[in-house]
Amino acid sequence: MKSLEQILINVTLSRVSGSLELELNGIAMDSREVKPGFVFVAVAGTQTDGHDYIEKAIENGAVAIIFEASRVETDQRVTWIKVSDSSEALGIMAANWFGNPSRQLTLVAVTGTNGKTTIATLLFQLFQHLGYRVGLLSTVENKIGEEVIPSTHTTPDAISLNELLAKMLAAGCSHVFMEASSHAIHQKRIAGLEFDGAVFSNISHDHLDYHGSFDNYISAKKLLFDNLSPQGFSLVNVDDKRGKVMVQNTASKIQTYSLQTGANFRGKVLSNTLEGLHMEINGKEVWFRLVGDFNAYNLVAVFGVAMLLGENEEEVLLALSALNPVRGRFEMILLKNGAVSIIDYAHTPDALKNVLETIKSMQIPGENLITVVGCGGNRDKAKRPVMAEVASRLSTQVFLTSDNPRNEEPKTIIQEMMDGVPLSQRRRVAVIEDREGAIREAIAMAKINDVVLVAGKGHETYQEISGVKYPFDDREKVLETQKPIVN
Repeated sequence: MKSLEQILINVTLSRVSGSLELELNGIAMDSREVKPGFVFVAVAGTQTDGHDYIEKAIENGAVAIIFEASRVETDQRVTWIKVSDSSEALGIMAANWFGNPSRQLTLVAVTGTNGKTTIATLLFQLFQHLGYRVGLLSTVENKIGEEVIPSTHTTPDAISLNELLAKMLAAGCSHVFMEASSHAIHQKRIAGLEFDGAVFSNISHDHLDYHGSFDNYISAKKLLFDNLSPQGFSLVNVDDKRGKVMVQNTASKIQTYSLQTGANFRGKVLSNTLEGLHMEINGKEVWFRLVGDFNAYNLVAVFGVAMLLGENEEEVLLALSALNPVRGRFEMILLKNGAVSIIDYAHTPDALKNVLETIKSMQIPGENLITVVGCGGNRDKAKRPVMAEVASRLSTQVFLTSDNPRNEEPKTIIQEMMDGVPLSQRRRVAVIEDREGAIREAIAMAKINDVVLVAGKGHETYQEISGVKYPFDDREKVLETQKPIVN
């Protein structure tokens, strides 16, 4: 149990009405989770505004209210504290409430449009191989050692995040690797955390429905590096022209990685096949089980982090060579007809282009590349026609289908994708709204050595339609096509 005064350390207060010497039983940002003796932090979210639920929080037993909007503080039974930014205050207060676990962990964040999950997961696997007890916070799953905790967001809310970090610390974890989404950075869910380092993978078209512009999206990512301490490191991909932008105002130690130019950590692809990558990293040749230039970048980033955390170079490269691909990231399934299906999370134009170009580079004339792809509803609409254009340009045959339509009509989403397909390419594009049907048709079309790419959902095990999540796993649907039909 901590006092209100204790968990407000490092929070800038604009106005206080009432006592700070209150013993608290908990902290909440959702009025429904408030219990007697809790402090309620009113945060203005994207869907609802916590300020609208202050009275409900008091009814449920809140003894203190943190708020930022102008309002009349009428209830004298509680302490009222006005701050300039309640989202930032929540992050700091949550860290204080759970004993600032990030200070006692080696905590590294990974941000970028593509590669976050793979880099964070490979770091988790690598440091496990090196003998550490490790925590992971990712889009696919959260892990405390071998314990799996389902993931609902790329980056959890500030309270959940600090609670997970505290559990990791209590379980004996020394290192934690986490994805930091642009939403989480912008919404200050990571406020109050002390990072030992951060990685920038790349940035391309995504999330403009939330950020409004590409410049805003870049600025959100950049905040992670702006707030690092001089004791931390920034590891950035300098083959992406925004890599240097990310570290313009950072106080941290700046380090770089690259496949194309001089950098602190340099990789070179010697050969790239469906069996894996043969690479040179900092002058040493290694074979990896991962495939594609995009994974070459991910591997060099992981290697760089390990070096910056003081690990042995040869041990790291040996361990990395034994690691398997991350679930739903260029995950290959050999089909009975001799073709290959690849499941990949590619849900941005750049990610889809990278995957398709990687596959094409491994094929010989006469081998077909068949792509099944859709776009999510209630998300960035501008990328829909671009995704379809990329797919039609780089594939032999494309099936436009439903992804997670959420609260939009699948037909509308697919039509907006089709609008990006040039007339000259439309003969190779078909529409099958039912995703399972599209997967079956694509696989039925494939011949020996052809590749069927099922893109967009990767690790996801559901399809969200009209606000309801129905079981749907691309990998399972592909495997089901290989089973005999029983009448």
